[in-house]
Amino acid sequence: MSTEKKSMFVTDDGRNVVVTFILVSSLFLLWGFCNGMIDVMDKHFQTELKLSLAQSAWVQFAHYLGYFLMAIPAGWLATKLGYKGGIIAGLLMVAVGGFWFIPATKIASFWAFLLGVCVIAAGLTFLETIANPYTTVLGDKRYAATRINLAQSCNGIGWIFGPIAGAAFFYGKDSSGQSTGSATLWIPYAAVGVVVLVLAIIFYFANVPDIKTEDTYHLDDSAPNVSHSIWTHPHFVLAVIAQFLYVAAQAGIFSFFINYMTSQVPPLPESWTSGFLKSWLEPGTAGGAVRLTDQGAAKLASVGFVCFLIGRFSGAAILRTFSAHKVLGLYGLMNVMACLLVFLKLGWISVVCVFLSYFFMSIMFPTIFALGIYGLGARAKKASSYIVMAIMGGAILPKLMGHVGDLYDMSRAFIVPLGCFAFVSFYGYFWPKFSKAESMHVDPTRGGH
Repeated sequence: MSTEKKSMFVTDDGRNVVVTFILVSSLFLLWGFCNGMIDVMDKHFQTELKLSLAQSAWVQFAHYLGYFLMAIPAGWLATKLGYKGGIIAGLLMVAVGGFWFIPATKIASFWAFLLGVCVIAAGLTFLETIANPYTTVLGDKRYAATRINLAQSCNGIGWIFGPIAGAAFFYGKDSSGQSTGSATLWIPYAAVGVVVLVLAIIFYFANVPDIKTEDTYHLDDSAPNVSHSIWTHPHFVLAVIAQFLYVAAQAGIFSFFINYMTSQVPPLPESWTSGFLKSWLEPGTAGGAVRLTDQGAAKLASVGFVCFLIGRFSGAAILRTFSAHKVLGLYGLMNVMACLLVFLKLGWISVVCVFLSYFFMSIMFPTIFALGIYGLGARAKKASSYIVMAIMGGAILPKLMGHVGDLYDMSRAFIVPLGCFAFVSFYGYFWPKFSKAESMHVDPTRGGH
């Protein structure tokens, strides 16, 4: 292994933390799996409870409300207990939420499922608040954006398997063709509860060093003329806004993917029903044509997440060479174009653009995160909690996207994420101006800070 590759996981004091990085990366896979199941749950409740698109978005609202409520407590606890204590607390909370789905299935009310979703999200908040900034300090600072994107690639793997599990347990049918989703929805969540308990034990005995983030802006200095507030740094403030809008766009596209694929995809040939896709298709309205079923679209969502994962891995490689803010700006612009082509309803071109959107979303969350906490020293944990709180965007804007979909159709609803991606692109291209740094590899000038 080259010296450059070794330095990616070697801290300033010479410690090799690659094992710690691998262990922390497993957490990304966990919340990717949970998020992937959430993204195919909406359509289940639309069918079972006869909900509109906007009403089913309460699932997303409950999920992201958990992030909003627990982000600040998670940041505070991470500061008090360190990375290790915060991670264990988060895992235990996820376990409680996972096991709650067992009685929730017996209660069989929408509020009971929403409560479980919210509790799991609260636990995931601890993990995201801690794991995201932690990956940026597990080695040479030059590769902070690369490491967080590499770890987030595990998140992409989890997102592939989440919809598969959701399709199997939310949209299953018995021999008579009746839906079994209401009776089996608890199974994957109970399994998550078991897995996170095992992870909590592993982390309890593992070596998880509490590494300090570099204090580029001297926020920890005691000099009276130096600002100590993270809110005086535009690159952080605008990162919170950019993350709010990015997650809003991501949640909207992910949660209404099934609705788009079952209503906007051009009619498919009847001959397709004779192959392995038979269970994915059902008769359409036009003679001799067929369309995707809910279960087929849920499985197809995993293809979208494969595009997402490819974007994560390739993005991590690209970020080793090109400045993080430039890559973010370009990917944001490409997603603006993709959403515009979906909005214009251009048939298969628009369908392909939905999958391209997954690819170009891939690096956004971790890269915004890395750019936002750049140079904030010990206050990176506090800053991290606010950036995680911005995930609340995923609770609010999908309801707007669903409302537009109810009034018009799901193609027109893509106007909502289009606007969100435009701001993300703006933040990426103008980050050097906000941070007073040429890139994350170069120390910023002191002017304005």
